[in-house]
Amino acid sequence: MARRLRIRWGGGEAVEARLAMPTEPLGVGVLLAHGAGAGQSHPFMEDLRDGLARAGYPTMTFDYAYMDAGRRAPDRMPKLLAVHRAAADRLATYVESVIVAGKSMGGRVGSHLVGDEGWPTSGLVYYGYPLVPLGKTEARPTDHLGRIAANQLFFAGSRDRLSPPAAVRPLVRALPTARLHEIDDGDHSFNVPKRAGRTAAEVLDELIEVTTSWIAELIEQSPGNS
Repeated sequence: MARRLRIRWGGGEAVEARLAMPTEPLGVGVLLAHGAGAGQSHPFMEDLRDGLARAGYPTMTFDYAYMDAGRRAPDRMPKLLAVHRAAADRLATYVESVIVAGKSMGGRVGSHLVGDEGWPTSGLVYYGYPLVPLGKTEARPTDHLGRIAANQLFFAGSRDRLSPPAAVRPLVRALPTARLHEIDDGDHSFNVPKRAGRTAAEVLDELIEVTTSWIAELIEQSPGNS
């Protein structure tokens, strides 16, 4: 379903991206960035991308430079931001506006792209914002989130140690245009135990339905529809 692209970023280097374009695309596109440990080819990323596209939203995934080169350790933030910015700029050539979304690290990098660098987005979606670094107990600084004027949607599993709802709730309450959706029994990858009585596909459907409903609300509230 997804078309392969090469996205050039600083120094003439390029990374691979994949764009899922609906038959009748809406004007809002979604840039979906991967987490630290798995790239855009992970089944979760592919299924989420294709599900959002089936709902009418052109959705593009991409690999950060370290992932594209086959390395395991993520690059430093400036390099992550450079690739992320290039990918956002590329998607913006296909759509009227872009939702900046990401899984874990990808969502955090996207938030810095908007909050620190002012990249113009219609909204941000975090599939497990990594508020608490792995192996740590103290939350990361989040001052940049308060500088984001666009609406923000946070997803957190009730068993997520990196995005614990008890810590995310007060953060979201402090952001005037933010919303939190909790996934019952979900961990940081939104896996649920058998006792939950739900399949991985059902959880994915929930993520897609909540995301697309939220985007539809943003479109309805946009000045052009007032």
